[in-house]
Amino acid sequence: MAFGSLFCCGRSSEGREPGKKAAPAWRVFSLKELHSATNNFNYDNKLGEGGFGSVYWGQLWDGSQIAVKRLKTWSTKAEMEFAVEIEILARVRHPNLLTLRGCCAEGKERLIVYDYMPNLSLLSHLHGQQAAGCLLDWGRRMSIAIGSAEGIAYLHHHATPHIIHRDIKASNVLLDSEFQARVADFGFAKLIPDGATHSKPEKRPIMLDVVDLLKGVSKEKLLSLEDNELFKPESTAGYQGLSM
Repeated sequence: MAFGSLFCCGRSSEGREPGKKAAPAWRVFSLKELHSATNNFNYDNKLGEGGFGSVYWGQLWDGSQIAVKRLKTWSTKAEMEFAVEIEILARVRHPNLLTLRGCCAEGKERLIVYDYMPNLSLLSHLHGQQAAGCLLDWGRRMSIAIGSAEGIAYLHHHATPHIIHRDIKASNVLLDSEFQARVADFGFAKLIPDGATHSKPEKRPIMLDVVDLLKGVSKEKLLSLEDNELFKPESTAGYQGLSM
């Protein structure tokens, strides 16, 4: 995938409605600029680490806070994941998806710059360093579940082309200052061409159904799903003749 077509624009490729405020532009950062923002990728600035590499907190010259994902090692696979994530984040804008601020590709360095999420990840509040604080009451948990589902539903049904994330987990749901969910990490995502379908879609609830169910606005859908064979427990008739 060529980076030139992405870097020349520095803005979302999603069309916007007339009269609607433009989404904030993303741009190409220099490696020097990101070294300065993260204090040379200081260990004290590290927010987390995964198989892809490390994420660092940083602050730009204008005072705005950022998170910088730095790929651990250069490889064809890492290059592809980097390209996929930039391609997708450049396309989408939604309140429940992490916003792309920019990227850097100098030499073998590959870095992606995002908005900083001060409440870190959902995982950190469930099982990590934030768990002891017990900051996620029932209301916040439901809000996070609904926000995550709405972000995924946008990817599945409204993004052009449709996008399947393929790596949804608690560590990839980030939380902003108001504990609103932001789905992140699109390195494994897949673009779905128009007209492509999955086998037997009538047996599977779509993400829009999940959103409605979480919001409690569609009891009819809940009843219909309860009657769906996909959600019924497997029959135990075949085991009745067995003795323990």
